[in-house]
Amino acid sequence: MKLPPLKALPVFEAVARLNSFSLAAEELAVSQSAVSHQIKQLETYLGEKLFLRSGRQLTLTEDGKQYLEAVGSALLQIERASEQMLGREESRLRLACFSSFAVRWLIPRLPDLQRAQPQLDLALEMTIQNPQLSDRVADCFITIDTSSSAFSYELLYKERLFPVCSSDYWQRICRQLGLDRQAGEDREGLAPEQLAAFPLLSTQTIFNRQAGDWQAWYEVAGMGIPDNARIQHFSHMLLALEAARYHQGIVLTNDYMLSTLEDADDFVRLPCHHVITGDRFHFAWKTSRRRELGIQTLRRWLVEQAEADGLR
Repeated sequence: MKLPPLKALPVFEAVARLNSFSLAAEELAVSQSAVSHQIKQLETYLGEKLFLRSGRQLTLTEDGKQYLEAVGSALLQIERASEQMLGREESRLRLACFSSFAVRWLIPRLPDLQRAQPQLDLALEMTIQNPQLSDRVADCFITIDTSSSAFSYELLYKERLFPVCSSDYWQRICRQLGLDRQAGEDREGLAPEQLAAFPLLSTQTIFNRQAGDWQAWYEVAGMGIPDNARIQHFSHMLLALEAARYHQGIVLTNDYMLSTLEDADDFVRLPCHHVITGDRFHFAWKTSRRRELGIQTLRRWLVEQAEADGLR
């Protein structure tokens, strides 16, 4: 077996992660010159430059990025395997997921996870867009991106959007439209054009275009957004839902945003159709780490929670 200078690998990982020779030296408790020597030795062995140095700027080369992906994962697996052999595996995991999913669905359930699996030390990394599937970012992910063949995926939720408003605003709608009914009856009772008489709160990030969510919703009904519609734009569903909570209009939201939270009763789902966005939320983990106890424990718990809430 022909291996590179093994002492240089943790040094390379630290420099790449911290983007600094001096910070890596401080973390590893060695001199900066020792760090430079190890990196030079590794680059000489590989015959490739791993870093580009321009003044105080330090960046990974493309070869360096690819090498870090493989080396970082290997070092992490060695660490986990050693902890397990020593009998002190604590299942420390970093989970990257969408901020809306984390705030509205995952975080309220974490006390149950901590009671059921006290050995699981979970750190959350919240993202607005799909997180990059890489060990450098997190150990596991909740994502709609299933393109990497190096990862395994477990389906949690197929997203659909439906209109909701606050309880007080629903009463206002009933008065203005002359409706004499309770929320929840006759689920197809409101015509799409009737909603346009009220402010429509739109989330741009769902379809990555202004009013894309309401365009898709009206298309299901075979029509465009009515000319008289007043649309208020928000960058994130969390913001739009908060605006609806404070009686500012009607918002399109999904199941996990209202799933079994204490404040779910603040909202009324309007008696209208829904739209399927095509997004599928998966729990993802690197296939090479499939035997890690912490990852499989978290996977099973997420699936159980999603099934209990009717997301799956």
